[in-house]
Amino acid sequence: MPRVIILGSSNAIPTRGSENTHMVIVGKERMLLVDSVSNPILRLEEAGLDFNDLTDIIVTHFHPDHASGVPLLLMDMWLMGRQKPLNIYGLHYTLDRVEGLMGLYNWSEWPDFFPVIFHRIPSKEMSEVLDCPDFKIYASPVRHMIPNIGLRIEFNQSQKVMAYSCDTEPCGEVVRLSEGADVLIHEATGESPGHSSAKQAGEIATKAEVGKLYLIHYPTGKFAKGDLMAEAQTSFPGEITLAKDFMTLDFR
Repeated sequence: MPRVIILGSSNAIPTRGSENTHMVIVGKERMLLVDSVSNPILRLEEAGLDFNDLTDIIVTHFHPDHASGVPLLLMDMWLMGRQKPLNIYGLHYTLDRVEGLMGLYNWSEWPDFFPVIFHRIPSKEMSEVLDCPDFKIYASPVRHMIPNIGLRIEFNQSQKVMAYSCDTEPCGEVVRLSEGADVLIHEATGESPGHSSAKQAGEIATKAEVGKLYLIHYPTGKFAKGDLMAEAQTSFPGEITLAKDFMTLDFR
């Protein structure tokens, strides 16, 4: 059953009940993590998933609230005896820094380390990331403070489509990436450089003519303010949901 599980829904400042934004895409043959924060193995276990089934990771951009869990995930997999290869995808800018970070940990000297294959994605719209029996994934550059990508996931069996804006200002790239999607997961940090408000997320959803809008990467805990869903409803007439940790989206 193809599904997406939200492992974290908060913006850069997490709370006890809302981890930094990241998610896992589960198919029959592949299990793909989109960004890696906190302790990914524990988050996957809490979602009822076996970390060793993970086949791929996409690192959208090199900010701590999206990439800080990569070293711990790789180390724990190694310590727990993983032997299967792991694919990591991202822009040149991002993966150069991920490899540099791992170099600071001297991971090349860790004995019997499992194969890690880095796949550098061109910085152009609708670049193919992965094509497998479960799904096809495309990436487009979006407008953030550093190089970053949004994603389009096309589920082969159901023909359903999900788009994910990642961290971005409103831009045409996200509209085109999510055009006609059944679901758009769009950030709602607030209107600021490199980010979008819930109202702006609704405007993007309307322009792209998506079926449903999920708001994510929003302020939580003592930083939460306003009614994000009501704000988004002023610009998008369709169904709107506030993403929550461990929420499951079914794409059968």
